[in-house]
Amino acid sequence: MALKMRQSLAQLEQEFWHEAQQDRRRAARLQRTAAVRSRKRFYQRRERRRSMRFWILVVSLVATAVIVTAAMFASLYYLLS
Repeated sequence: MALKMRQSLAQLEQEFWHEAQQDRRRAARLQRTAAVRSRKRFYQRRERRRSMRFWILVVSLVATAVIVTAAMFASLYYLLS
């Protein structure tokens, strides 16, 4: 009886150790995937900001060109009339 009990305790210990090892692996895997997702979100946000800045620059350059052209023609019209 004592031998069976020792055997079952050893088996329980081994199963516990095995499960703890699996939990550590699972936690490490989850941590890695969370880090990858976080890095992906960071790059996406950075890319969105870059794109937004680019379009703001393009719009401001076009608006400046339109305003300068309109002012130039208005002053030319004023001088020639």
